[in-house]
Parts: sequence; structure tokens; C-alpha cells
Amino acid sequence: MKKPLRLKVALPRIPDIELVAIEGLERLARHMGIAEEKIGEARIIVTEAIINAFEYACEADEIVNVEFTVTSEELVIFVQDFGRGFDPGNVEKPDIREKLGSPRKRGWGLHLMKSLSDGFQIQSGNSGTTITITKLLDQRHDHGPAV
Repeated sequence: MKKPLRLKVALPRIPDIELVAIEGLERLARHMGIAEEKIGEARIIVTEAIINAFEYACEADEIVNVEFTVTSEELVIFVQDFGRGFDPGNVEKPDIREKLGSPRKRGWGLHLMKSLSDGFQIQSGNSGTTITITKLLDQRHDHGPAV
């Protein structure tokens, strides 16, 4: 088993900055020998988490902290913003029928992150929101298609 690798980055609010975090994640995961399928799922999770943090929480001069810890067995993704927070219990699961008929197709982020994760935790309050996501990478672990 290789030693865990950790990457921390503070992202400023500029267009497409999530790609910096994604590039770092891909490099770490490939170095650890993680399957491309798992890397692809992790890319989706990270992209959604960072975009949500910037869209819902950050002012123009704020940053989003992102941290990855990768072992051969798991990836832990930590995304932290410093916005006003929200009540995760008040976020409704999107209804596909309503979304298809609506001009606003957004609102899938949390559901998508949860469905692609093996562990999902949100802590949110007046000083910000922290999302911690665990993705199991062992190829023998396959929880089937996302629901």
C-alpha cells in the first residue's frame, strides 16, 4: 500500500478555476493507480461541490478551500466555503418530470454528489459550509449504478 497523498488548494473566484482542482485530483489518483472510472466519478463530485460553493456561498473576493486525501483504497474530498450557510434538510430532491418542463434545469448537485459517493457529510452554519465526501476506490467495491 502506498503512503496517502494529500493536496490542499485555496481557489479564488475566477472562471473555470475548478479545473485546477480537477487537474490536481487526476494527477494524484493516476499516481496512486486509481481506475479511470473512479477518477471520472470523482471529477463530477468535485466539480459540483466547487461550483455550488462559488454559486451559493462566495462573494467576489472569497476563496473555496479544497483538499484531497488519496490512498489506494479511498479518496476523501473536503470542500469548504465561508458563506452564509444553509439547512441541508431543506434541500428538496429534484423531480425529473418537473425539471424537464422547467426552464431552470439546475438543482441536481447535492443529489448527484450523494449518489456517486460512499460517504457524504455536510456541516453548514453562519460561517460557511463544509462538505466531506468519501469515495471508495477498491475495484472489488462496486455499489452499482447511481440512483
